[in-house]
Amino acid sequence: MKKLKLDIIGLSYSQTQSGAYALVLGEVNGRRRLPIIIGGFEAQAIAIEIEKMTPSRPLTHDLFKSFADAYHINIQEVIIYNLIEGVFFAKLICNNGEKTLEIDARTSDAIALAVRFNSPIYTYEFILSTAGIIIEGNDFLFLDNIDSIEESATVSPSSSSTTSSKENLDSVSTEELQERLQKALASEAYEKAAIIRDELNKRSE
Repeated sequence: MKKLKLDIIGLSYSQTQSGAYALVLGEVNGRRRLPIIIGGFEAQAIAIEIEKMTPSRPLTHDLFKSFADAYHINIQEVIIYNLIEGVFFAKLICNNGEKTLEIDARTSDAIALAVRFNSPIYTYEFILSTAGIIIEGNDFLFLDNIDSIEESATVSPSSSSTTSSKENLDSVSTEELQERLQKALASEAYEKAAIIRDELNKRSE
């Protein structure tokens, strides 16, 4: 199965889940984006490394990197290989100079390690076609299941904030929802846009 390379496009605070963040991966040489909801700790671990900041004491992912370096273990690549009921599955492809091993990992942890090892990140076509967003010119076209993208065990969703977001849309006109959708897309608030998209789809049924 052909692998598709991804780059980290952005990391922003989640507008629908308290304490969560939206990590956006982009298809290299393509127009598709893959948003993934991750926890605050993992978001911090990714952001610190991207910005080349040095914490006062090593974070867990820094400790893993130091441990791996001490035993001459390198992460060759990270693969987001499956998506089941909105949960992404990833694995680390590791090598110690003698043999290559695959290690299962949460996607957020895998990416936090990938940025430390300068490892490429890959996924497969069926994941991008199922959970991605295609950019066509200045418009964003949502693919299936974008609303169910969640990381496994990263953060407990704030049911009250998510529920209230959906309830607030009930009294909003379709025309205003269309305007909000365009504003959300323009500001790359993918998660918020997905909720509005779902409300519009429900009304059109």
